[in-house]
Amino acid sequence: MGKRAQRKIEHIQHALTTGQERTNGFNDITFVHQSLPNLSVQKIDLSTKVGELTLSSPLFINAMTGGGGEDTALINEALSRAASETNIAVAAGSQMSAIKDKSERHSYEIMRKVNRTGLIFGNLGSEATVEQAKIAVDMIEANALQIHLNVVQELVMPEGDRDFSGALKRIEQIVKEIDVPVIVKEVGFGMNREAVAKLRDAGVTIVDIGGYGGTNFSKIENMRRQKMLQYFNEWGISTAASIAEAASVDHISVIGSGGIQDALDIAKSIALGASAAGTAGHFLRVYIEEGYDSLVQEINQMVEDLTIIMTALGKGSIKELQNAPIVISGETHHWLTERGIDTKQYSIRKEG
Repeated sequence: MGKRAQRKIEHIQHALTTGQERTNGFNDITFVHQSLPNLSVQKIDLSTKVGELTLSSPLFINAMTGGGGEDTALINEALSRAASETNIAVAAGSQMSAIKDKSERHSYEIMRKVNRTGLIFGNLGSEATVEQAKIAVDMIEANALQIHLNVVQELVMPEGDRDFSGALKRIEQIVKEIDVPVIVKEVGFGMNREAVAKLRDAGVTIVDIGGYGGTNFSKIENMRRQKMLQYFNEWGISTAASIAEAASVDHISVIGSGGIQDALDIAKSIALGASAAGTAGHFLRVYIEEGYDSLVQEINQMVEDLTIIMTALGKGSIKELQNAPIVISGETHHWLTERGIDTKQYSIRKEG
């Protein structure tokens, strides 16, 4: 196994130990209960529009890992098969390893082999060229391409990149030149609204804010260092605060991710302004610890739970759920207030 492949396997092992600590800010978000929802479970429509994409459900399996040889191929196959079986979208991990080493391609191509008609997102880092973006899309017949931003991870990674200039320009070129939507995705440190506005101005229509509170790639990389950069372990904008920041920017679709573990987290993401929510670490944990059937069961359960929550709130569609009143408290309230985002707009929404 090559050095890069070995690193990816270490990522998977460490991800299972850092992920699910409830630091994502969702505990600061409370739905305003509705005693008269006037709605039946049968009437719930979970379909959602994310940029130019139409998803049958806001829940999808987000990018986790790529390029770890046979172990990753098995994980990618299972996640993609489960996505097909439950009719949700799935994202590949970074495909750069397969662009650099053709023997790694199989671990990505397997995703399309077992999931012929579903939505699959490709994935590359912001160092990617237009040519590499086209190869990544073709490799898995991707319906969209995630471009991930992982500055902190690279800085902590002993063998990581040290130069991040020109990323916005490269993203702008990729948006212009490829035929599928581009989703720009953080990897666990959140996005602020200024960065989201710059991306929108560069032609990006979808951001995945990848907030603090999920798999912590700084901690993961620090576990692999002799001298730890401890100050990055608690670095970032929480998932809840980051969704609200991104949603305050006009004309862009927001995906919530970062420590999303259940249907209530998904519902809160949507009420904060997201159109979809990605889960990675939680599903990986279920698959590795309990197996494929449990993974499928967990996805179906989350979809069913979301339907029940929407019924309780009297919100029959994702668009309506985006308008459900919520009260924001604690650190998230403090953060948003300091950042000039009015939290009252969320709590006194007009019903209807």
